[in-house]
Amino acid sequence: MAPGTGGSASKADANRPRRADASRNAALLLAAARELIAESGSGTAPDEIALDEVARRAGVGNATLYRNFPTRGDLLVAVYADEVAALCRRGTGLLEDPSPVDALFSWLDDFVTHVSTKRALALAATEGPVGRRTELFDRWHESIRSAAAGLLDRAREAGAVRPELTVTDLLALASGAALTGTDAAHARRLTALLRGGVGPGGNPADG
Repeated sequence: MAPGTGGSASKADANRPRRADASRNAALLLAAARELIAESGSGTAPDEIALDEVARRAGVGNATLYRNFPTRGDLLVAVYADEVAALCRRGTGLLEDPSPVDALFSWLDDFVTHVSTKRALALAATEGPVGRRTELFDRWHESIRSAAAGLLDRAREAGAVRPELTVTDLLALASGAALTGTDAAHARRLTALLRGGVGPGGNPADG
């Protein structure tokens, strides 16, 4: 063994538990924040949740909360980023579904529910310096667009949707359903109606 190797290994080993604890604490804090936001519904804005309560539910001290998420905005960004990641993972998993069109519209149900129920969180998370919202929204939108594109490509190749339908069209239509629906259930109903319009038998768009 080369001189000093053992010391370096010991130092690395000593750091591992700390990194594991930090990851575990961050996950507990995100879960607690997500739970509080869900419980508050429309009664409390996401940017008004009590940080002391987040730390208490996570079973950690306030110092640990601020070490992981120095500001309320940092915490909300992390919570919303997790929601986007979960939506995209759902899309990846559905690529294995034997019915491309069922997979696409199953994911669109998740998408419209996400938009209709997480909009306040997304807006609260991106309050801050000029350009922050644009930068974060662009990043999240690109991830969602990529997930949608994979599912749409499969449905198009299977002849289950109109060949000229683009991912931009699809997300615009689904977002419209999410933002104009009276609630998540109504948004999903609108999406089901959309399915007939984008199918291969739909009337071609004018122009």
